[in-house]
Amino acid sequence: MEAVPLSYGLPEEVEVASYHTRAVERWGNNGTLIHAIDQVAEEVPVAMVYNGISHAVMLATPMSLEQFGLGFSLSEGILHSRRELYDMEVVKRKDGIELQMTISQERFVELKQRRRNLAGRTGCGLCGAESLQQVLRHPKPVACDRRFGPEVVHTALRRLSQMQSLQTLTGAVHAAVWVTANGSIAYIEEDIGRHNALDKLIGTLAKNSVDLKQGFAIVTSRASYEMVQKAATIGIPMMVAVSAPTCLAIDMAQRAGLTLVGFARGGGHVIYTHSQRFVDQQKPS
Repeated sequence: MEAVPLSYGLPEEVEVASYHTRAVERWGNNGTLIHAIDQVAEEVPVAMVYNGISHAVMLATPMSLEQFGLGFSLSEGILHSRRELYDMEVVKRKDGIELQMTISQERFVELKQRRRNLAGRTGCGLCGAESLQQVLRHPKPVACDRRFGPEVVHTALRRLSQMQSLQTLTGAVHAAVWVTANGSIAYIEEDIGRHNALDKLIGTLAKNSVDLKQGFAIVTSRASYEMVQKAATIGIPMMVAVSAPTCLAIDMAQRAGLTLVGFARGGGHVIYTHSQRFVDQQKPS
Protein backbone atom coordinates (compact mmCIF):
# COMPACT_ATOMS: atom_id res chain seq x y z
CA MET A 1 0.00 0.00 0.00
CA GLU A 2 1.05 3.60 -0.54
CA ALA A 3 2.79 5.30 2.35
CA VAL A 4 1.06 8.29 3.89
CA PRO A 5 3.72 10.57 5.36
CA LEU A 6 3.26 12.97 8.23
CA SER A 7 5.08 16.27 8.01
CA TYR A 8 8.03 16.66 10.38
CA GLY A 9 10.15 19.31 8.74
CA LEU A 10 12.80 17.20 6.99
CA PRO A 11 14.06 17.95 3.48
CA GLU A 12 11.92 16.28 0.82
CA GLU A 13 14.72 14.00 -0.34
CA VAL A 14 14.94 12.27 3.05
CA GLU A 15 11.24 12.18 3.87
CA VAL A 16 10.11 8.86 5.33
CA ALA A 17 6.58 7.96 6.29
CA SER A 18 5.86 7.69 10.00
CA TYR A 19 3.14 5.18 9.22
CA HIS A 20 1.95 3.05 6.31
CA THR A 21 -1.41 1.67 5.30
CA ARG A 22 -1.94 -2.08 5.03
CA ALA A 23 -4.78 -4.24 3.82
CA VAL A 24 -6.08 -6.37 6.70
CA GLU A 25 -8.83 -8.87 7.49
CA ARG A 26 -10.69 -7.66 10.56
CA TRP A 27 -12.71 -10.21 12.48
CA GLY A 28 -15.54 -9.13 14.78
CA ASN A 29 -16.78 -10.75 17.99
CA ASN A 30 -19.70 -12.23 16.12
CA GLY A 31 -17.44 -13.96 13.62
CA THR A 32 -17.93 -11.49 10.79
CA LEU A 33 -15.03 -10.77 8.44
CA ILE A 34 -14.37 -7.30 7.08
CA HIS A 35 -11.68 -6.42 4.56
CA ALA A 36 -10.28 -3.08 5.67
CA ILE A 37 -7.34 -0.70 5.58
CA ASP A 38 -5.24 -0.30 8.72
CA GLN A 39 -2.64 2.33 9.65
CA VAL A 40 0.58 0.79 10.96
CA ALA A 41 3.37 2.70 12.69
CA GLU A 42 6.73 2.65 10.93
CA GLU A 43 10.02 1.77 12.61
CA VAL A 44 13.38 2.18 10.94
CA PRO A 45 16.99 1.90 12.06
CA VAL A 46 18.32 5.34 12.97
CA ALA A 47 22.09 5.60 13.36
CA MET A 48 23.63 8.24 15.61
CA VAL A 49 26.86 9.23 13.84
CA TYR A 50 29.31 11.61 15.55
CA ASN A 51 32.13 13.21 13.55
CA GLY A 52 31.92 10.36 11.05
CA ILE A 53 31.87 7.53 13.64
CA SER A 54 28.68 5.50 14.15
CA HIS A 55 27.93 5.25 17.86
CA ALA A 56 24.40 3.89 18.25
CA VAL A 57 21.60 2.44 16.17
CA MET A 58 18.07 2.81 17.47
CA LEU A 59 14.82 1.50 16.03
CA ALA A 60 12.58 4.53 15.92
CA THR A 61 9.64 6.22 14.24
CA PRO A 62 11.08 8.48 11.51
CA MET A 63 9.69 11.82 12.70
CA SER A 64 11.26 14.66 14.72
CA LEU A 65 14.63 13.18 13.85
CA GLU A 66 16.70 16.30 14.48
CA GLN A 67 15.12 16.57 17.93
CA PHE A 68 15.85 12.88 18.45
CA GLY A 69 19.53 13.28 17.66
CA LEU A 70 19.94 16.31 19.91
CA GLY A 71 17.92 14.82 22.77
CA PHE A 72 19.75 11.48 22.67
CA SER A 73 23.09 13.28 22.68
CA LEU A 74 22.14 15.33 25.74
CA SER A 75 20.36 12.62 27.73
CA GLU A 76 23.19 10.14 27.21
CA GLY A 77 25.77 12.68 28.37
CA ILE A 78 27.51 12.76 25.00
CA LEU A 79 26.92 16.51 24.87
CA HIS A 80 26.82 18.80 27.89
CA SER A 81 24.93 21.56 26.09
CA ARG A 82 23.19 22.25 22.80
CA ARG A 83 26.03 24.57 21.78
CA GLU A 84 28.38 21.59 21.48
CA LEU A 85 26.37 20.28 18.52
CA TYR A 86 27.74 22.22 15.56
CA ASP A 87 25.79 20.64 12.72
CA MET A 88 23.39 17.78 11.93
CA GLU A 89 22.45 16.25 8.58
CA VAL A 90 19.66 13.70 8.18
CA VAL A 91 20.76 11.20 5.53
CA LYS A 92 18.44 8.54 4.11
CA ARG A 93 20.20 5.25 3.39
CA LYS A 94 18.88 2.10 1.74
CA ASP A 95 18.55 0.30 5.08
CA GLY A 96 17.69 3.21 7.37
CA ILE A 97 18.58 6.76 8.34
CA GLU A 98 21.81 8.32 9.57
CA LEU A 99 21.87 11.37 11.80
CA GLN A 100 25.30 12.73 10.91
CA MET A 101 26.28 15.08 13.73
CA THR A 102 29.33 17.26 14.09
CA ILE A 103 30.19 17.84 17.74
CA SER A 104 32.96 19.64 19.61
CA GLN A 105 36.35 17.97 19.65
CA GLU A 106 36.34 17.78 23.45
CA ARG A 107 33.07 15.87 23.54
CA PHE A 108 34.18 13.63 20.67
CA VAL A 109 37.36 12.66 22.50
CA GLU A 110 35.30 11.76 25.56
CA LEU A 111 32.94 9.72 23.41
CA LYS A 112 35.76 7.68 21.93
CA GLN A 113 37.14 7.05 25.40
CA ARG A 114 33.85 5.60 26.53
CA ARG A 115 34.07 3.01 23.73
CA ARG A 116 30.37 2.38 23.89
CA ASN A 117 28.74 0.36 21.14
CA LEU A 118 25.00 0.61 21.72
CA ALA A 119 22.42 -1.36 19.76
CA GLY A 120 19.05 0.11 20.72
CA ARG A 121 15.70 -1.66 20.74
CA THR A 122 12.19 -0.44 21.38
CA GLY A 123 12.03 -2.28 24.72
CA CYS A 124 15.58 -1.91 25.97
CA GLY A 125 17.60 1.26 26.00
CA LEU A 126 20.73 -0.14 27.66
CA CYS A 127 21.59 -3.04 25.36
CA GLY A 128 25.24 -2.93 24.38
CA ALA A 129 26.76 -1.03 27.29
CA GLU A 130 30.17 -2.46 27.99
CA SER A 131 30.32 -2.11 31.77
CA LEU A 132 28.19 -1.53 34.85
CA GLN A 133 29.77 1.90 35.23
CA GLN A 134 28.44 2.90 31.81
CA VAL A 135 24.91 1.85 32.78
CA LEU A 136 24.79 3.31 36.29
CA ARG A 137 25.60 6.94 35.59
CA HIS A 138 24.85 9.38 38.40
CA PRO A 139 23.52 12.77 37.24
CA LYS A 140 23.91 15.85 39.40
CA PRO A 141 20.97 16.40 41.78
CA VAL A 142 18.10 18.32 40.20
CA ALA A 143 17.85 21.83 41.62
CA CYS A 144 14.26 23.10 41.50
CA ASP A 145 11.97 24.45 44.21
CA ARG A 146 8.91 24.69 41.97
CA ARG A 147 5.79 22.95 43.27
CA PHE A 148 2.88 21.58 41.27
CA GLY A 149 -0.70 20.83 42.28
CA PRO A 150 -2.14 17.37 41.57
CA GLU A 151 -4.90 18.95 39.49
CA VAL A 152 -2.24 20.19 37.06
CA VAL A 153 -1.10 16.62 36.39
CA HIS A 154 -4.58 15.30 35.76
CA THR A 155 -5.63 18.26 33.65
CA ALA A 156 -2.70 17.49 31.34
CA LEU A 157 -3.49 13.77 31.32
CA ARG A 158 -7.07 14.44 30.22
CA ARG A 159 -5.80 16.58 27.35
CA LEU A 160 -3.07 14.18 26.33
CA SER A 161 -5.14 11.52 24.57
CA GLN A 162 -6.61 14.16 22.25
CA MET A 163 -3.15 15.27 21.16
CA GLN A 164 -1.59 11.88 20.31
CA SER A 165 -2.19 11.99 16.58
CA LEU A 166 0.03 9.06 15.59
CA GLN A 167 -1.22 6.92 18.49
CA THR A 168 -4.80 7.63 17.41
CA LEU A 169 -4.00 6.39 13.91
CA THR A 170 -1.91 3.34 14.78
CA GLY A 171 -2.36 2.44 18.46
CA ALA A 172 1.34 1.56 18.58
CA VAL A 173 3.34 4.51 19.89
CA HIS A 174 4.29 6.15 23.16
CA ALA A 175 4.25 9.86 23.89
CA ALA A 176 6.38 12.16 26.01
CA VAL A 177 5.00 15.61 26.73
CA TRP A 178 6.09 18.80 28.45
CA VAL A 179 3.54 20.34 30.81
CA THR A 180 3.59 23.91 32.07
CA ALA A 181 2.69 24.96 35.61
CA ASN A 182 -0.96 25.58 34.66
CA GLY A 183 -1.47 22.12 33.13
CA SER A 184 -1.07 23.15 29.47
CA ILE A 185 0.79 20.76 27.18
CA ALA A 186 3.47 22.83 25.46
CA TYR A 187 5.21 20.08 23.50
CA ILE A 188 4.44 16.48 22.56
CA GLU A 189 6.62 13.88 20.84
CA GLU A 190 5.66 10.35 19.78
CA ASP A 191 7.65 7.22 18.93
CA ILE A 192 7.33 3.45 19.04
CA GLY A 193 10.01 3.48 21.73
CA ARG A 194 9.30 5.15 25.06
CA HIS A 195 13.00 6.09 25.40
CA ASN A 196 12.96 7.58 21.92
CA ALA A 197 9.86 9.65 22.63
CA LEU A 198 11.54 11.08 25.73
CA ASP A 199 14.74 11.81 23.82
CA LYS A 200 12.73 13.62 21.15
CA LEU A 201 11.05 15.70 23.84
CA ILE A 202 14.42 16.51 25.43
CA GLY A 203 15.70 17.64 22.05
CA THR A 204 12.61 19.81 21.55
CA LEU A 205 13.08 21.41 24.98
CA ALA A 206 16.74 22.14 24.26
CA LYS A 207 16.02 23.50 20.79
CA ASN A 208 13.44 25.90 22.24
CA SER A 209 15.56 26.87 25.28
CA VAL A 210 12.78 25.88 27.67
CA ASP A 211 13.25 26.72 31.36
CA LEU A 212 13.05 23.24 32.89
CA LYS A 213 12.20 24.62 36.33
CA GLN A 214 8.83 25.79 35.07
CA GLY A 215 7.27 22.46 34.13
CA PHE A 216 7.49 18.68 34.12
CA ALA A 217 7.32 15.66 31.80
CA ILE A 218 4.63 13.02 31.36
CA VAL A 219 5.38 9.70 29.65
CA THR A 220 2.73 7.25 28.48
CA SER A 221 4.68 4.23 29.65
CA ARG A 222 6.35 2.70 32.66
CA ALA A 223 9.20 4.59 34.30
CA SER A 224 12.39 2.60 33.79
CA TYR A 225 15.80 3.42 35.22
CA GLU A 226 17.00 4.87 31.95
CA MET A 227 13.93 7.08 31.59
CA VAL A 228 14.63 8.61 35.01
CA GLN A 229 18.34 8.89 34.23
CA LYS A 230 17.65 10.75 30.98
CA ALA A 231 15.26 13.16 32.69
CA ALA A 232 17.61 13.82 35.61
CA THR A 233 20.64 14.27 33.35
CA ILE A 234 19.15 17.35 31.72
CA GLY A 235 17.51 18.67 34.91
CA ILE A 236 13.82 17.82 34.55
CA PRO A 237 12.43 18.18 38.12
CA MET A 238 9.45 15.82 37.86
CA MET A 239 8.46 12.92 35.66
CA VAL A 240 4.97 11.46 35.66
CA ALA A 241 4.36 7.99 34.21
CA VAL A 242 0.98 6.45 33.46
CA SER A 243 2.33 3.04 34.47
CA ALA A 244 4.67 1.64 37.11
CA PRO A 245 8.27 2.52 37.91
CA THR A 246 10.98 -0.02 38.67
CA CYS A 247 12.93 -0.25 41.91
CA LEU A 248 16.08 0.95 40.18
CA ALA A 249 14.19 3.91 38.73
CA ILE A 250 12.91 4.88 42.17
CA ASP A 251 16.40 4.64 43.67
CA MET A 252 17.83 6.79 40.88
CA ALA A 253 15.07 9.39 41.25
CA GLN A 254 15.64 9.57 45.00
CA ARG A 255 19.39 10.16 44.61
CA ALA A 256 18.93 12.62 41.75
CA GLY A 257 16.35 14.76 43.52
CA LEU A 258 13.72 14.05 40.86
CA THR A 259 10.05 13.73 41.77
CA LEU A 260 8.82 10.43 40.34
CA VAL A 261 5.10 9.79 39.97
CA GLY A 262 3.59 6.55 38.69
CA PHE A 263 0.18 5.07 37.91
CA ALA A 264 -1.11 8.52 36.97
CA ARG A 265 -4.49 7.72 35.47
CA GLY A 266 -8.16 7.77 36.28
CA GLY A 267 -7.73 10.75 38.59
CA GLY A 268 -5.19 9.01 40.86
CA HIS A 269 -1.43 8.74 41.11
CA VAL A 270 1.35 7.37 43.31
CA ILE A 271 4.28 9.56 44.41
CA TYR A 272 7.48 7.56 44.85
CA THR A 273 10.09 10.22 45.53
CA HIS A 274 10.39 13.87 46.57
CA SER A 275 6.74 14.61 47.25
CA GLN A 276 7.65 18.13 48.40
CA ARG A 277 7.06 19.32 44.83
CA PHE A 278 3.38 18.45 45.18
CA VAL A 279 1.15 20.97 46.95
CA ASP A 280 -2.24 20.42 48.60
CA GLN A 281 -1.63 16.73 49.10
CA GLN A 282 -4.16 15.25 51.49
CA LYS A 283 -2.44 14.15 54.68
CA PRO A 284 -3.06 10.53 55.71
CA SER A 285 -5.38 10.21 58.71
